[in-house]
Amino acid sequence: MLSAKSLFTEILDNDESFRLFCSIAASGESQGGWENARIAALVPESQRELAPKITRHGADEDKHGRIFNALLKKRGLEPCEIPHETDYTMLLEKNGIGLAHEQLKGDQPLGEQDIITYLAHSRVTEQRASEQMDMLRKYFGDHPDIGRAVKMISKDEDNHLAYCHEELLRFAYAGHGRDIQRILRECAQAEIRIYRDVSLAVMDHMGRILGWPKAKAGTLAAGIHAVHAYERAGGWRRMVSLKMPERRDALGGPAASAPEFA
Repeated sequence: MLSAKSLFTEILDNDESFRLFCSIAASGESQGGWENARIAALVPESQRELAPKITRHGADEDKHGRIFNALLKKRGLEPCEIPHETDYTMLLEKNGIGLAHEQLKGDQPLGEQDIITYLAHSRVTEQRASEQMDMLRKYFGDHPDIGRAVKMISKDEDNHLAYCHEELLRFAYAGHGRDIQRILRECAQAEIRIYRDVSLAVMDHMGRILGWPKAKAGTLAAGIHAVHAYERAGGWRRMVSLKMPERRDALGGPAASAPEFA
């Protein structure tokens, strides 16, 4: 029976598919770390109290990248160059989601609207990350090789999502609610399309590595399209709602160190 657990087990058990999986994950996390570091450096004076939290967010993402690279090293594998069509983070940026890298490479301080855009983008993408890591934690939290990594990253992603909710609500209470909802909707509508395209590309590459028959590859592609149809019909709304999280000030401290994978 084809299930999420059996699919990921197959990917994790093969060195080449595991290499691609970890390389894609490490690349995206490292890119997120760079983006957050630049945003923290360019925070406007009116929002300077956010800088340590944005820095913590970036440090967590950097840590996740190191964890995925350490998992590769533990299996005697080197990171591989990832196909352009599987680069979720870069495709989001190229489609105008979040802050442009050209802007982040400069020295001009960001405006308050830029910070709202960053938080709204993060709220959408961290929803996706939190859900994905929750699934991996459910199925592989006790896995001897990746269990500790999955649990740590999952906890971090939940903290990132809580932070986005809390900070966006703070801006909403300050009178930015309409702008926030508009940006969230735009981000979510674009993200679900890019996530579909990236998922199809990743599964295509995995299928070629693992030698999946056409029927299996077709079933997986149909499943990805079905998820997108659900999200386009209304599932995207879970990415734009805001509520005060149970854990307040989730990024109000230093990032935890990465575990060792000897």
